[in-house]
Amino acid sequence: MFPMRYRVEIMVEYFQLLARYNTVANDRVYAACAALDDAQYRRDSAASFGSIHRTLNHIMVGDRIWMGRFEGVASGITRLDALLYDDLPALAEARRREDRRIEEYTARLTAETVASTLHYTNMAGRQFDDSMAMLLGHMFNHQTHHRGQIHVMLSEAGVRGLSLDLHRIANPG
Repeated sequence: MFPMRYRVEIMVEYFQLLARYNTVANDRVYAACAALDDAQYRRDSAASFGSIHRTLNHIMVGDRIWMGRFEGVASGITRLDALLYDDLPALAEARRREDRRIEEYTARLTAETVASTLHYTNMAGRQFDDSMAMLLGHMFNHQTHHRGQIHVMLSEAGVRGLSLDLHRIANPG
């Protein structure tokens, strides 16, 4: 479907950049969420997972599932809508740890890993063999997609001026 012709050395650096971007973008989103009252934070929305709280949990669920697959460790998560943490402070601390995990993983990436294929079983029990480059890209794209939904919910709650653009975070100049 998508041609996967790329220079894996460049892809390694790009995934490392995306990991650093992910950490900063998450820090900004969580700081904005901390300024909300609990009703705003948990207000139901038309977004994929409803509230900001549920969407932040879903991003964590996705990250833990994919990182577990990448590292060969079962996540133990059985539902995409699992609520891993019930309050923002605990979720924020877990997010910081998960972002460190992602950055440390990408710091160890090699061209061979990026060029490899991952065999895994999805939550429905189906087996897949997919390109690691595609799957790493998917993990970062998934985060960005749902952070975009959160950005809209934050805007609806009155939060303004939250910049999440990759080129501004990676090159703030």
